[in-house]
Amino acid sequence: MESLLVSSSTSSSISLTIFSPSKHALILPKPQNLSFSSPNSTARLALLTCAAQQMNNSPPPSTAAAKEVKLWGGRFEESVTDAVEKFTESISFDKALYKQDIMGSKAHASMLAKQGLMSDSDRDTILKGLDEIERQIEAGEFLWRTDREDVHMNIEAALTDLVGEPAKKLHTARSRNDQVATDFRLWCRDAIDSIISRIKNLQTALVKLALQNEGLIVPGYTHLQRAQPVLLQHLLLAYVEQLERDAGRLLDCRTRLNFCPLGACALAGTGLPIDRFMTSDALGFAAPMRNSIDAVSDRDFVLELLSANSITAVHLSRLGEEWVLWASEEFGFLTPSDSVSTGSSIMPQKKNPDPMELVRGKSARVIGDLVSLLVLCKGLPHAYNRDLQEDKEPVFDSVKTIVGMLEVSAEFAQNVAFNRERIQKALPAGHLDATTLADYLVKKGIPFRTSHDIVGRSVALCVSRNCELQDLSLDELNSLSPVFDKDVYEFLGVENSIKKFRSYGSTGSECVAGQLDYWIDKLNISRES
Repeated sequence: MESLLVSSSTSSSISLTIFSPSKHALILPKPQNLSFSSPNSTARLALLTCAAQQMNNSPPPSTAAAKEVKLWGGRFEESVTDAVEKFTESISFDKALYKQDIMGSKAHASMLAKQGLMSDSDRDTILKGLDEIERQIEAGEFLWRTDREDVHMNIEAALTDLVGEPAKKLHTARSRNDQVATDFRLWCRDAIDSIISRIKNLQTALVKLALQNEGLIVPGYTHLQRAQPVLLQHLLLAYVEQLERDAGRLLDCRTRLNFCPLGACALAGTGLPIDRFMTSDALGFAAPMRNSIDAVSDRDFVLELLSANSITAVHLSRLGEEWVLWASEEFGFLTPSDSVSTGSSIMPQKKNPDPMELVRGKSARVIGDLVSLLVLCKGLPHAYNRDLQEDKEPVFDSVKTIVGMLEVSAEFAQNVAFNRERIQKALPAGHLDATTLADYLVKKGIPFRTSHDIVGRSVALCVSRNCELQDLSLDELNSLSPVFDKDVYEFLGVENSIKKFRSYGSTGSECVAGQLDYWIDKLNISRES
């Protein structure tokens, strides 16, 4: 949504500030400041009307009939209707690709000059013109026009307005089909780098949180029922491991998408002597795509990115769910600081972990974006189809949402405290050391299934007596199995149980310390920070 601020310091002047934010751009454009001289109220009203129309990317009523001739309009005798123009435009969202579009155009112009398809002078003129257009865009001075349809036509038409005839050579040996595929791959590549950076930030926050809670034992759950004792550090590092795989999927996706479509043209390539390897190198791609039809028609790189984002969103949603539960009065294991909590409009006592609830909720958007793209692509024949214009908004939304989820999760992790006293009071319930007791019997030579039965009967005895396993006397244990000896008490209780875990990857103290050391080194974390 755009907004218009009007100020009039004198009766003869009027100042307009036009804000044109793009909800999809990672960097919001700056406001445009326009000043006009206006001798009377009628003139001021006319200026306001014109400015409002400018914000909506539509010409004033007096010029609506005189539409600009499309760059592709040579064979057409009529202009498209206003309804068609409004329905088919994409500039309202694909202007987020402006930087990548200009990069691609610069590389293409340099290649055309090297191949003798334009002069060095024309190349230099084009490059300077593109620099000026980029400056205007980033300064908020560039007028995005709906009648120029998309980011490519807006920039190319503006370049023609700016430098004249040389700009008409820029589209030699390329189509909007390969142009948008190139822009989109460049944008997704940058997006992946941004997401991975935020994954690392969250991993770092979780490892630091683990360092702050050394030795804290918490109940481990399966089926949301008490299962075995685990170190809190072990649980936090489980999320760090999952996030590492999330980053790995994105890196794999980046490797596969990093091939250049530019020069594939509409679908069949070109008969002109272009050098696709030159443009590919200039844009940092691994190589040109081998098949021109594949280059312009497939969006599997986008599907892979959104799939990776969806898996990351699911991991974050599970973290959010766990922390929301733990922050409840029923658990009371975790207390978020006021800086990452919200209150109730009616209940003054409430303190809600809303950020993590929204992390849980926004995962649905990311998954929905993936589903939208899968449905969009599933029925398309080769090669390019206009349906693919609809691939941008779900991708922009997915990236924006997952970045926000990662950032707020890291912020939350830096502003929570675990309630040691409450957790320690909760630990005795649930017979968390039962499996360790079964391991004790296995070490005494009892088959595991038999051990399982003996410990099950031991737990049943505790339930009837309302006590814990460590409260049973040796005589009571011997009544269940003569194998029990006084050393059994070295296996009972959550602290003893934790000490007995020794398998690689387990929650044993030594093993968890090794895991922490690994992540401290990998993430370059200072133990003192």
